[in-house]
Amino acid sequence: MFSNAITWWTFFKISIHERLIYRADFMLGTLMRFLPTLTQIFLWWAIYDVISTPGSIDQTGGPDGDIAGYKYGDMVAYYLLVIISRAFSSMPGLTRGIANQIRSGEVKKFLIQPVDMQGCLLMQRIAHKLVYYLIATIPFALVFWLCGDFFVDGWPEWDVLIVFYCSLLLSFLLGFFLESCIGLIGFWFLEVTSLTFIYMLMTFLLSGHMFPLDLLPDSIGNFVDFLPFKYLAYFPAAVFLGKVEGAAMYQGLAVEVFWVVLFIVLSRILWWKGIKHYAGFGG
Repeated sequence: MFSNAITWWTFFKISIHERLIYRADFMLGTLMRFLPTLTQIFLWWAIYDVISTPGSIDQTGGPDGDIAGYKYGDMVAYYLLVIISRAFSSMPGLTRGIANQIRSGEVKKFLIQPVDMQGCLLMQRIAHKLVYYLIATIPFALVFWLCGDFFVDGWPEWDVLIVFYCSLLLSFLLGFFLESCIGLIGFWFLEVTSLTFIYMLMTFLLSGHMFPLDLLPDSIGNFVDFLPFKYLAYFPAAVFLGKVEGAAMYQGLAVEVFWVVLFIVLSRILWWKGIKHYAGFGG
């Protein structure tokens, strides 16, 4: 147990040092994340301008109007919060990296050494996110200060903030183990690129990344509620903005925990089944 803790701590420290090499890239990349949001801000300005009374403005100085309970300021605040949610839950390169290790035979090192592959990758991702947010604090603070007027209701109550932070941490675990499961399918399929593309498309449409899920018709929205994607982006943002509150907020958090546990168990099953199916030859 103690030796395992030392191993994970060593992986974590090495990963921290590796990520710090690219600190300028992290900061620049963070700023670039906000550029597509500018397009969304102008797009929604045009939409609200069409549906609102000519010349009417809301508290933020934008066009007055309401779409599915979202004022213009709420919509902009939502997209800013989604950037934070996706920064936690997105795992660029994880699925492809796992599949490539299986296909190339690199996965063999985890079969002959007392190191768990998923544990190793998890430590690397934790280090990545920690360094990312450490370096990205300044760009995030600058953008949210400039856009502070869009958060017309200010900061939520402490209990809502706790649920918000917990949902972000759970979204990280959900994103990691969900994408790990897709990568581990590489034990049975030579190429998982198509599956990765389908997953990215579904995530973009059904996680709330493209638009708030409140805009979906009830028939589709009820179906999306049974999927894990909404917890990758929509749920944390909706909690912060008060779109999900009271008992529904805690119920949603419990469902998110369920999905995290489910994909943790599924990833372990895929790993155990996969290494029994796997055959490696050569040095």
